[in-house]
Formats: sequence, C-alpha cells, structure tokens
Amino acid sequence: MNVLITGGAGYVGTELLAKLALNKEISKITIYDNLSKGHRSVFLGKKSPFLSKIEFVHGEILDSRLLKKKLIDTDVLIHLAAMATTPFANTDPHFFEQVNHWGTAEVVYAAEESGVSKFIHLSSTAVYGTGADLADESTLPLPQTYYGISKLRGETHVNRLMEKKNSIILRGGNIYGFSKSMRFDAVINKFMFDAHFTNRIQIFGNGKQTRAFIHIEHLVNTIEQCVLKEVPTGTYNLVDKNLQILEILDVLKELYPDLEFIYANQHMKLRELNVSLESKLFESVTRFTSTSLSDELQGFKSQFAF
Repeated sequence: MNVLITGGAGYVGTELLAKLALNKEISKITIYDNLSKGHRSVFLGKKSPFLSKIEFVHGEILDSRLLKKKLIDTDVLIHLAAMATTPFANTDPHFFEQVNHWGTAEVVYAAEESGVSKFIHLSSTAVYGTGADLADESTLPLPQTYYGISKLRGETHVNRLMEKKNSIILRGGNIYGFSKSMRFDAVINKFMFDAHFTNRIQIFGNGKQTRAFIHIEHLVNTIEQCVLKEVPTGTYNLVDKNLQILEILDVLKELYPDLEFIYANQHMKLRELNVSLESKLFESVTRFTSTSLSDELQGFKSQFAF
C-alpha cells in the first residue's frame, strides 16, 4: 500500500509518519509539504530503519500538476495540509480561504483523476460554530470564524468526491500533545509552554468557555486505522474531551503549583463548543481509551529539555 500525506511535515503529519512507517502493510509514504510552517523536525533524529519507504516532495497543494504526478501509484491520500486556526484567526481570511478551501479543492481534483482508492481529510469541529447544545454528527454546521468557514467549504469538495471514491472526513477537536513538530499556538500546548518557561499564563475572557479537544496520539492512531481498515464513506467527529479553560488551569496548577494567571477582558464571554464523544466511526475502528488530562500533560512536561 502506498500513502501520500499532504502537510506531512507538520504537527500531526510528523507523528503520523512515524506511526505509518512502522506498519508492514505500507510500502511507501510520500510527505508532500511546502514547509511554510517552518517545521523541519521530521527530517532530524536517528536514522529511520524505514528510510527506503519514505519520500519527501517539496510541493504546494495548489500545484495540481505536481500533485497529480506524485499521486501516480498512490492508494491512500491523507489530506492534512491546512492553515490552522490561532487566537487571531479572523484577522486574515484570505489565507484560510486560499489554503483550506481552494487548496482542498485542488487536492480533491487531483485525487479524482488519479488511481487513489481512499481519501482521508482532516477537518475541524470549528465547522459547528458555537452553541450551548451538544453538537453531534447530525448537527447542521454553522461556522462563525473564517477558519471554520474555510474548513466547511473545503468539505464540500470532499463531499463531491464521495460519489466516486471511498472518502472520509474527520472533524477533529482542538489538537494537543507533544510532537517533534510542535504547534505552540494551540491552546493547551501554549499553556504548557508558558507555564513551564515563564510560570505565567494569560487567559482571555472569564475562562468558563468550553472547547472540544483530541489528543494527538488518539488522532494519529485513528487515522492509521482509517488507512488500514474498511471505513464507510462519510463525515465523522473525533473528540476526546470537552474541557472548560478553567478545568485545564486546575490541572496545570497541579503540575506547576506556583503558576500565575493573568486575565484579559475577563468580562467577556467567549465562544464555546461542546461536541459529543460518540461517533459512528467507532463502528469501524477501535475506540481509543481516553486518558486523564493530568497524565497527558505530565507526559508532555517530561518532553521539555530544561
């Protein structure tokens, strides 16, 4: 089996590559990435015993000619490449639209004209927007950020591909956890960095806002199963926990007892989203065993060099 991963040098892609490289059913893995995030960690470390099965392609997802060329003899296409959300996600909508919408469109077009038999697309629970009710896979998407809008528009192209090929959309929660190619703009990861090195965390709003989260290890393990197992075409949620920001802070205080907190705009009530932990996906893949946030962040803390 040959696999191509767009965004394969990124936060999730680096961990997914390490996981898939160990699998004997996979003969070749192509990392397709423009390195715009500055990630280079995937290229460093001890030499992998699986070097012969890994290829790197420096490419843009908008470069359909190069992408089509690299999809020759590819069985599974995993689309991770995206402009990820940050606390300032609404400041520059152009890049979200260009990468997450039209970039996904180009990847779908390339897959459509190739011999790819399975397409796995990592979307986001941000497509649900906000609301007090628990969102599930039957909930009508109503995104309220440029990031969420661009991810939903990207999904529309994958929906069209579903009529022709086995296509799987995974709406993941906010991703957190250690990776060689870290994203420190993700909320839990940023909290961990600030707590460890500055002993101070800044909180926007009153801290009572809730978000849906997924640990990177659970995400990567599930994507691997989607590659190897027969999963029906469809759109699935992938969430591990719904956490209030104050709940995250309680765990951080256990790890860093002298931690200081600074509130910004404490009077504001910020967006919140709760997503059901149940998913039809677990009818086809093995449900991951949820681990405590305390244990996860303790493991994260152990990865810091000093």
